[in-house]
Amino acid sequence: MTQFFTDSDTDVTLAEARDMGFELISMPYSIDGQTTYPYKDFEDFDSKKFYDMLREGVLPTTSAISEEAYIEYFEPVFKRGDDILYVHFSAAMTITFDNMKKAVNRLKKQYPERKFYDIDTKGITTISYAIVKDIADLKKAGKTPEEIVNWAKTEVDHYAMYFFADDLKFFKRSGRVSGLAATMGTIVGIRPIIHMSQDGKMESIGKERGRSKAIETLVDYVESLGLDIKQHRIVIGHSDALDLVDEIIDALRRRFGDDLRIEYKTTNPTAGSHCGPNGAGICFHAIHR
Repeated sequence: MTQFFTDSDTDVTLAEARDMGFELISMPYSIDGQTTYPYKDFEDFDSKKFYDMLREGVLPTTSAISEEAYIEYFEPVFKRGDDILYVHFSAAMTITFDNMKKAVNRLKKQYPERKFYDIDTKGITTISYAIVKDIADLKKAGKTPEEIVNWAKTEVDHYAMYFFADDLKFFKRSGRVSGLAATMGTIVGIRPIIHMSQDGKMESIGKERGRSKAIETLVDYVESLGLDIKQHRIVIGHSDALDLVDEIIDALRRRFGDDLRIEYKTTNPTAGSHCGPNGAGICFHAIHR
């Protein structure tokens, strides 16, 4: 048997993970020196409360989980005789996965007969969620771990994510978006357009004035890059901005019709610590990222 894992930075909730038969690894964030582990320290994410704290000036920090933490997650699975397939957020964004590799190498010496597979979604939050959901469908259909890993080798790069942020002080502090001009976003109404690159990093690729124009630009990317979009999920991500979700859904349906498979997800608190409130974006199946 193979135990599937994902992590909270993919926007998968504990309830969703259980429903899909996944175990969930918690990625922490800290506020005023107090570290919180999503879905370990709480079962349900109160997104309104969290993003309101950020609106009031709170600036959380995040940190990698340790080698020992991965041992605690993985060893019970190996010990009971099962293999592991872990679908995770982008390894290019953190040293967390260096710790994961160290943990797996230690465990493989102790359990040499066990197999460990990992799939790098080359993204975080919404784009990772869409990939995890499709992998869960493959799992349910009876695909083997090897078949799923082979699927991911080509398919991961066909998931595109384009989004905009409302307040760049969060991204500026984290330094996680390349090409982000120091002055961009300080002018009222300017919203940088950001996407997940094929290297698994966030890149600023332009800017728009006003959220209506920013939404139009996102939908333009769906139109120009979309591949069989009606056969795949379109997932809208947001950081406590349901009004933007409604506008994006309306814009997508005006452009492509009412027969789209649209879902929406709230950005998890760990990733939300970097993007801040009032942002939104679209993940869709694409020719390329």
